[in-house]
Amino acid sequence: MGETSTEDLAGLSFEDALKRLETIVSRLESGEASLDESITLYAEGDRLRAQCEKRLSDAQARIEKISLGGDGRPAGTAPFDAG
Repeated sequence: MGETSTEDLAGLSFEDALKRLETIVSRLESGEASLDESITLYAEGDRLRAQCEKRLSDAQARIEKISLGGDGRPAGTAPFDAG
């Protein structure tokens, strides 16, 4: 199993990155990977995790909630606060 470059990982969609991360976790949990392969997989998984977290953070920053006026019509937007 060859190491995937950072550029290759950056080109993955969020969904594909998540699928790859699930594959890595499954492979590591199986215990079948050699020590060297496990280290490589762990490093790739860590990069994928960071990439997914950043994309989620970026998406959350773009989400806005719509505020309604007294007549029930949209009156504007405000940043979404997930907290």
